[in-house]
Formats: sequence, C-alpha cells, structure tokens
Amino acid sequence: MEQPGTTRYLSVDNSTGKPAIALHQTSGRIEELDIARAIALVAMAVFHFTFDLELFGIAPPGTMHTTFWRGFAMLTAGSFILIAGLSLRLAHPGRIHWRSFLKRFAKVALAAALVTGATYVFIPQGFVYYGILHSIALSSVVGLAVLRFPVWALVLLAGFVTWLPATFRSEIFTAPWLYWTGLSPTIPYTVDFEPFFPWFAPFVLGIALVSLAEHRGMLQRLRGAAPRTSRLARAAIWAGRHSLLVYLVHQPVLIALTWLLAKALGTLP
Repeated sequence: MEQPGTTRYLSVDNSTGKPAIALHQTSGRIEELDIARAIALVAMAVFHFTFDLELFGIAPPGTMHTTFWRGFAMLTAGSFILIAGLSLRLAHPGRIHWRSFLKRFAKVALAAALVTGATYVFIPQGFVYYGILHSIALSSVVGLAVLRFPVWALVLLAGFVTWLPATFRSEIFTAPWLYWTGLSPTIPYTVDFEPFFPWFAPFVLGIALVSLAEHRGMLQRLRGAAPRTSRLARAAIWAGRHSLLVYLVHQPVLIALTWLLAKALGTLP
C-alpha cells in the first residue's frame, strides 16, 4: 500500500527501455512557489547590489531614481507581497492554524524590527520605519479577515486598496504613527517604504489566485508533481524555503563586498 504523500509517475526503466511505474514521495509543498520566491530573492539582491554601488560611489548618483530601477523595485516588492498572500492562503486551507500563524508572524515581525534597528544605526537619515517586512506582517494579520472572501470580492478589494491612495490624501495621516497607511500627503524619506495602501492589493490578489486555483483543481496537481532533482532547482527551493534568512543575511554581505570593491577602485578614501 502506498504511503500518504506518495504519488505514482510513469517513467522509463533505463536498463530495459520499457515504461515503468515509479513512486515518488511528495511533501505536499508546492515547489514552484519556493522557486518563485528564489527568483524574487535574486531580483531583490540585484536591486540592493545596485543600490550599494551608488551608495559607495561606483554607480552614478541618481541611478536608483531612474524609471527603470524604480519600476524594478516596485515589481520586486510586489512579487514578494503577492507570494506572501499566496502562502497565507495555502497555509490555512480549511481553517486558521493559529500556532503556525503566530510563529510565522513573530518571525517576520522580529525581522522587521531588526531591519528598523539596523538601518536606524547605519542610515539614520533614511531608516526603514515601514518596509516590506512590516508590510507583510500587517497584511498577514488583516489578510486573515478576508481569507475566505470569494474571488470577485478580493479583486474588488484589491482595486479599492490601489485606488484609494491615488485619489485621497489627508493631513490627518501626517502623524508619524500613521505613516504606515500611505495616506499622508508627505512622507519622510526612507530607503524602503511599502505602506498598507496600496501594497495590501498584491497580497489580496495572492489570496484570490490560490482560491481560484483551488476551485479549478490546480493545487492538487501542483502538490502531487514529481520533486525537482536538478542542483539549480534544489538550490532555488532551499532559498525559497529560507527566504527570511536569506533576506536578512544578503544585504550585509553585499555591503561588505561593495565596500571592498569601492576600496579597490579608489572611490572611498
């Protein structure tokens, strides 16, 4: 008898060349999602490395304010937040598993606090008071309230969240403790800022995509897919499964490497 999580696949016996039935143990985890996270991590590392090149005088001043890099940053941040919405819906298919949710939330919230503290020390003029990790943490809490919404309602909600900051701003939200809303007419400079409006929209769309895939039977096929075996795929899956660790570690490493490069090129005294 097959064990739970075991899936049959038609393969070829290398010794005889004849078709054979192979059994592959599956975890039920969607590896494509981990690979998508890894791709987002690579994009993030490219962006941060370019930021560091400008910071240390290797790239021309104003590089990160060009249209290309601004669009690149928005696309990268949006992909992370979308994947976070996907993950929340996948992690709680029938009911909310509070223990795992609170454990994950605590990790993201702590990581967000570490980012705030580190940037306050090293970049006080533009420290991160509400960046992508802060956005994911809050969106995860609010997302629980809309987890079972129908797809059409989630799409409408995402549209509203996107539309509101484009049409409404108020002095009421200029208080520092309300900057996270994104509804203040002016925002103090920070190197990373993904306010609730409009960045909750991709999170909601992530929930909607999983709901839609579930209704069409796609999730079962993805969960039952044969495990990827190539080294590149396994490395990407590992990075995707440890994305928070990679996120926290990669920038200090990039800064150190860029500093050494700047010293070698003579752009630093």
